[in-house]
Amino acid sequence: MTRHDGTPSLSHHRVFPAQSLAAFARAYPETPHVLRHELEADFRLSLDSLAQLGEALPGSSVEYNRGDLPIGVDGKPGATGLTIGDTIRNIATCRSWAVLKNIEQQPEYQALLMGLLDELRPAIESTTGELLTPQGFIFVSSPNAVTPYHFDPEHNILLQLRGTKVMTQFPAGDARFAPDRVHESYHLGGPRELPWDDALLADGTPFALEPGEAVYVPVMAPHFVRNGSEPSLSLSITWRSQWSYDEAGARCFNGLVRKTGYRPAAPGRWPARNRAKSLAFRAWRRVFGNPN
Repeated sequence: MTRHDGTPSLSHHRVFPAQSLAAFARAYPETPHVLRHELEADFRLSLDSLAQLGEALPGSSVEYNRGDLPIGVDGKPGATGLTIGDTIRNIATCRSWAVLKNIEQQPEYQALLMGLLDELRPAIESTTGELLTPQGFIFVSSPNAVTPYHFDPEHNILLQLRGTKVMTQFPAGDARFAPDRVHESYHLGGPRELPWDDALLADGTPFALEPGEAVYVPVMAPHFVRNGSEPSLSLSITWRSQWSYDEAGARCFNGLVRKTGYRPAAPGRWPARNRAKSLAFRAWRRVFGNPN
């Protein structure tokens, strides 16, 4: 868990209009919604700059694979044989999907991330408390690429910068869309990909995004993404709250309990507190170490 450095970012102009900040404050933390943004063309977000960023990041911070995928996959998708740099530079034709993780490891991208979060921080901290573990992710995708059905542990705003995409979201905390066992497995070290059934689609909410639009994704809200007919570039700005960490700890506790034959109750969604189970898991981990 890391805390947000509130030091003002260099050369940051306001990106979220006042009406978007007001809409975010009303909907946060549990209601997905579309926001406007004014993140202008920036040398840090050109394909060549992003290819160089991908080549500079450690291997653990880079993921890239085929983009011509179904909505549901079993485990991680296969590789294409290209390097990360070649994938990004040739994204228009290589039928791939790439994500650069933790871009804040590079100072110029840390400044970009922190500037955006500074705009949101008053609404965030007045609701879920201190803004923790700020992270940035950049997604570069070929035309018609699919990001399969999955969930993520962070509060997330995805800003569309180039091309179009549709993100289809499903209600967070509903076991119909992400079974409790899958939550527990993920938080104990398993994959984030979720089992898919076409029957789920009727309950999804599609959010169509163009450049200048963004969508808020609640913690652990299942979703998949399908790109439009042009290459797509998106920036995810994410953060954690103590509530999100307690929800994750409670899922870990439940996973341990389930292995003993019990069927524990799922953690509550915001504003329910999951502190007791989270503290119990931390105590268990101090004694026995991280579970395998």
